[in-house]
Amino acid sequence: MTADPFAYMPKESLDDSLRGAQRNIRAALESALEGKELHFDELRLLAHAEGADLIALTRAADELRRREVGDVVTYVVNRNINFTNVCMVGCAFCGFGRGPGASDAYFLSIEEIVAKATEAWNAGATEVCIQGGLPKDFDGYFYRDILRGIRAALPEMHIHAFSPMEIAYGMEKTGMPAREYLLMLKEEGLGTIPGTDAEVLDDDVRAALSPNKLKVKQWVDIVRTAHSVGLRSTSTLMYGHVETPEHWVRHMLLLRDIQKETGGFTEFVPLGFIHEKTRLYRKEGSRPGAARLENLAVHALARIAFNGLIPNVQVSWVKMGFDESLACLESGANDFSGTLMEEHISKSAGATHGEYASPAELRAHIRRIGRIPAERTTTYHLRRIFAREDADTGAPTPVSRAQLNLLSDVPHYTGTGY
Repeated sequence: MTADPFAYMPKESLDDSLRGAQRNIRAALESALEGKELHFDELRLLAHAEGADLIALTRAADELRRREVGDVVTYVVNRNINFTNVCMVGCAFCGFGRGPGASDAYFLSIEEIVAKATEAWNAGATEVCIQGGLPKDFDGYFYRDILRGIRAALPEMHIHAFSPMEIAYGMEKTGMPAREYLLMLKEEGLGTIPGTDAEVLDDDVRAALSPNKLKVKQWVDIVRTAHSVGLRSTSTLMYGHVETPEHWVRHMLLLRDIQKETGGFTEFVPLGFIHEKTRLYRKEGSRPGAARLENLAVHALARIAFNGLIPNVQVSWVKMGFDESLACLESGANDFSGTLMEEHISKSAGATHGEYASPAELRAHIRRIGRIPAERTTTYHLRRIFAREDADTGAPTPVSRAQLNLLSDVPHYTGTGY
């Protein structure tokens, strides 16, 4: 994959791109466009698409996006809070974790975490996303205490927090089973959980990335349990390191099976590997992160694989930058992630695309590709639709009845409130 991913994006119509694809690629994409569920061999074929076949894949994915969620591109006003970088796990792909004696190690107190959440609320955020390292000496009830502190100060703030690995660690430290532990966190104010720590849901790949992390079955069991107690989650894939396109497909099919069972995934988030400051790249010889065309392929493949099951495919601007994110939004994705306000994990690994994007900046980028910006909640209820550019500086302009009728058919649209 060597071509410029942006050169062709506005040029090829869906029909023209399908005519230009190989017969087996065209057949698979036409099946997807007819609403049929694609299986491993078809998705593997698409995952290896190049040249005209890749163009056809992105165009078909964008058409499915249009049918499924319309022309709205959503974002959430949120703040990331990585409360500690002290971690004993030692993931080869991570540049964030530190030993407890490191000069730049830190561990925020409950009061400091609440202060950051309060700053975010005062700046218009509706969500805080909270994750951190796993220190060896750790109280498993600390996660509960974070929730208590934020809920007491900000009862309306949505708390999106604690990856499956963190939940497993809390269970280990408290001796509580998964269901009991998750119910406790939910009772204390946990709203949703990040579906991170998935990396690639293949135990051989996980052994290369981080042998101390959860096995696939453990990750799946915690996510299924979270969904069963009413805690929805994101789903993710980290790509661009030692995995192959076949791993992407198996990973997506496993997530698809979980979604069929639980309906608990709010979105799918492809996360390109940031390589520069990681042991996995410097010493263990992984690929140097995701290639540009891989970004397009993974986002488009996700739209095809999850066709009708996971309606929201998110881009990570902090990992890809804005131009590549926009190209992915034209290749099947429909969500621009969030404002973040601060971000330490990708930055520590070498990401250079910044830590904060204002809502106005996100809206301006969305308009560059002719789409409609909308602020959402964590669970994809639309709060405000910015149908006209002059709405950006004041109250949102009301959408027309025709637009409202269109949006009311979108799976994640439930009105302009929560």
